Amino acid sequence: MIEGKAIKYGDNVDTDVIIPARYLNTSDEEELASHCMEDLDKEFPLKVKNNSILVAGKNFGCGSSREHAPIAITASGVECVIAETFARIFYRNSINIGLPIIECKEAACGIEENDQVSVDLASGRIINVTKNKTYNAAPFPEFVQKIIKSQGLINYLKREVAGK
Repeated sequence: MIEGKAIKYGDNVDTDVIIPARYLNTSDEEELASHCMEDLDKEFPLKVKNNSILVAGKNFGCGSSREHAPIAITASGVECVIAETFARIFYRNSINIGLPIIECKEAACGIEENDQVSVDLASGRIINVTKNKTYNAAPFPEFVQKIIKSQGLINYLKREVAGK
């Protein structure tokens, strides 16, 4: 179960605003986190705390295929992203690094900034605690849940090879 306060953005949030290109010369997660969303929302570092849930509209993560974008989001303290839809490559990159993402139009439209939200990845259930509303999204298949629980594909594969 993931719980947190919602930080909300609109449609077409692209990878260039998630992590601006001028910071792509580093792979340091703390450095990437410190610049996450800075061209879209200067207040993002003040809003995000551990257990924050990002909520957005359509086409979240569009633009370039940079893996830095979901890394910056995770490193900044965001526990989950809920959106109406995700760009295809961002979606896959997020799973590969272990960032839980959920597509759910009703939740993306119904959750507002600062709402308290609870997400059950196993069932796909999203609860807006503030408004006492429940939304149902398609849960990930079990193997994808294992990748997310392992904090990414590399860690998952290492555990599988080691037989753990």
